[in-house]
Amino acid sequence: MDPTARPAVVIDNGTGYTKLGFSGNSEPSFVIPTVVAVNESFLNQSDICRNENWAAQYNAGIMADLDFFIGEEALSQFRSSGLYNLHHPINHGLVDNWDTMEKFWQHGIFNYLRCDPEEHYFLLTDSPVSSPESREYTGEIMFETFNVPGLYIAVQSVLALSAGYSVPKSDMTGVVIDIGDGFPHVVPVVNGYVIGSSIKPFPVAGNDVTQFVLQLLQERGELIPPDESLEIARKVKETYCYTCTDIVKEYNKHDRKPEKYIKQWSGIKPKTRVPYSVDVGYERFLGPEIFFHPEIFCSDFSTPLPDVIDMCVQSSPIDTRRALYKNIVLSGGSTMFKDFHKRLQKDVKKIVDDRIAASSARLGLDVKPQPVEVNVVTHPIQRYAVWFGGSVVASMPEFYQACHTKEDYEEYGASICRTSPIFKGMY
Repeated sequence: MDPTARPAVVIDNGTGYTKLGFSGNSEPSFVIPTVVAVNESFLNQSDICRNENWAAQYNAGIMADLDFFIGEEALSQFRSSGLYNLHHPINHGLVDNWDTMEKFWQHGIFNYLRCDPEEHYFLLTDSPVSSPESREYTGEIMFETFNVPGLYIAVQSVLALSAGYSVPKSDMTGVVIDIGDGFPHVVPVVNGYVIGSSIKPFPVAGNDVTQFVLQLLQERGELIPPDESLEIARKVKETYCYTCTDIVKEYNKHDRKPEKYIKQWSGIKPKTRVPYSVDVGYERFLGPEIFFHPEIFCSDFSTPLPDVIDMCVQSSPIDTRRALYKNIVLSGGSTMFKDFHKRLQKDVKKIVDDRIAASSARLGLDVKPQPVEVNVVTHPIQRYAVWFGGSVVASMPEFYQACHTKEDYEEYGASICRTSPIFKGMY
């Protein structure tokens, strides 16, 4: 059967979680932690056999390649057995272990999606700050190991913008704030192209919020099972945390009516089976607050997210700034806190208005400048915005013509993967 008649496979590779599924769907089929558990005993056995005979060494190497787990299975094997070590193939949004990444893709394609990679085109996502060599490695693995008929490597920020656009589809311009579990960036996109020189990093991510919530709970003396502490903090964050407009008012509300605002998390200790409960109070609003006051978590960085967004737009070409402010798109699970978009829009708007007022006063202008519209876009699919954008792109008729094919790879080599064409019909 012609691969173009089948839905394309869409894989969004994230630092914390990877989303896998098929084009045309609104949500990924699987969301699994980006982690691989490898049986190190076979690797050690291979080293021991090196001086004995090649057959034993070869068999040990084969078993090491076959005996591994990914996702929740990997975490489970790591906890229950001392034979497996955890490996994170992606750090800060960039792949730093290609052998482990290949294992992860292999297990994800064959054991989760249960599809033959030779019968499907593939769309893979890539960080906006990754190197061209990284795309070449991706192409080599996909074409050489999995023998895919076609491959499209898309920038995550562009896909997030296509999933959360609030303007006509032909105007793909906006600022993408993609905050997942790993290292987030604020990325300006103009007409579907990333302005690389204006990308601003922001070193606070979802994992930092989890760590901060856990730190607050432990400092208050809550009795949390040590082996489950990080998982409990993550669940508390996802269940109870929200964004406030004023910290002092929130403290006063919690102090006046603790029975209304203080929640309880209950569970059972995994080893002793003894029930326990954890009070969740100030952590509910202090967790997400590190995006707006990062100094309360890390003294090395004190620039709030709204200021980073403003610096990103101000470093972009002057004729694109109004359009960028008008379409600030949120992406990633760590942007799903209640009222997060309202707080972000209010703070960015205040920065912009204060700068306009200061400029007018300094120049002594009698005419009031035209106000700048600031709009932060939120939508129900923003948790999986990058994957959903990939699903939309891979469903378009132009997708198969835009892909790098196996024939192109064999003729020109992996260098074809350094860039991917932009769909003119979409942008």
